[in-house]
Amino acid sequence: MRCVVIDDEPYALDLINDYTQRTPFLELVSSFSNPFKALDFLNRESVDLIFLDINMPELSGIQLLRTLQSPPMVIFTTAYPEFAAESYEYNAVDYLVKPIKYERFLKAVNKACSLLHSTIAKPNQTAKQPNDQKDDSLFVKSGTQLVKIYPDEILFVEAAGNYMCFITKDKRVLSLLTMKEVLDILPADNFLRIHKSYIISLKHIDAIERYDVVINGKQIPIGITYKEHFMAMTKK
Repeated sequence: MRCVVIDDEPYALDLINDYTQRTPFLELVSSFSNPFKALDFLNRESVDLIFLDINMPELSGIQLLRTLQSPPMVIFTTAYPEFAAESYEYNAVDYLVKPIKYERFLKAVNKACSLLHSTIAKPNQTAKQPNDQKDDSLFVKSGTQLVKIYPDEILFVEAAGNYMCFITKDKRVLSLLTMKEVLDILPADNFLRIHKSYIISLKHIDAIERYDVVINGKQIPIGITYKEHFMAMTKK
């Protein structure tokens, strides 16, 4: 995914540059501290995503975005959370408040990646061959690595202290995420929280018992708080 970083603060610019270079599916095309030079570049070159600071002198990030004929996806970066409401009027993918942690940055770019893939896939759906597979993968930070995971392969996700463990038939990936962050990055039509410690894939359920579901031989409890919603979802 081709991206550009625009920020007049040197530290913030260097930080986002570093984050993009650490992320395998991002290609940093260029970065700018001067919004006018960035605007000239964007009028000549095509990119998929802009990391855009809002509060810049002479030309704000929102003013820059308004001038573009066909703006790419944008993730706003700013030290001012009060700009959030206005930013979403421009269909921002996400809004990152400085100081920005890498885990939060990765969550935002995973969202952008999913949006890009879904946009690319739509025009070609009728011509898609049976053996073709859309790359809807996610990159999950585990230790010092970014591990590629396909949502279709995830059986369930289990809380483990301050971590979340993604379970597939072949591997277990431990990541420092919250339950809410995991729910945000997984497709809502297939993944459901059924317990304070478990998110399951509906397509991988082998059996439903009175108080549990069985997935790949493992019994996973259904919490009382989640049971009614779970039963409603499985009856659809």
